[in-house]
Amino acid sequence: MNIFITGIIIFVVVYLILNWFAKTSGRKVTRGARHLILIISLILAVIMLIGGRLLISLPLFFLAMSALKIKGLTAFQIWNLWRFLNYLRSTGRFSYFGQTNQTRPSSNLSLDEAYKILGIKKGCSKNEVIKACNNLQKKLHPDANPNSNTEHLSKIINEAKESVLKSDFS
Repeated sequence: MNIFITGIIIFVVVYLILNWFAKTSGRKVTRGARHLILIISLILAVIMLIGGRLLISLPLFFLAMSALKIKGLTAFQIWNLWRFLNYLRSTGRFSYFGQTNQTRPSSNLSLDEAYKILGIKKGCSKNEVIKACNNLQKKLHPDANPNSNTEHLSKIINEAKESVLKSDFS
């Protein structure tokens, strides 16, 4: 039913636009098109000025995440994962394209980074650390998402868990 109503609305709008084109002179049409292009360009310029790189990269990241078919992630978790990937990329520990010359081994993961990865705070119990790691692994493990390339993320999560357990609970 929604497709039918949408089709009718699109048909009516196209009819009204074509009817307006038929009744108006060519000068008015070209002037209106120029004004419309100018207004849209100004709006896009303001949006890009305010949003900057974040505005361009975030929608592309959401599209990539949906293409990966990672099951069970909420928009907030995807946002946190995007921030984490940007952090790893800026420190040279992760590459979106799997280029090995850009990644360093992540064995020098600091304790603060490990806590950020797991999404827990310092001073939590051993069970909370394990539970946080298990929850992330359920969503990102390559066995749970066979169509996506999450092996590297899964290794980072395991390494974060091991570094927290080793430093705080040994």
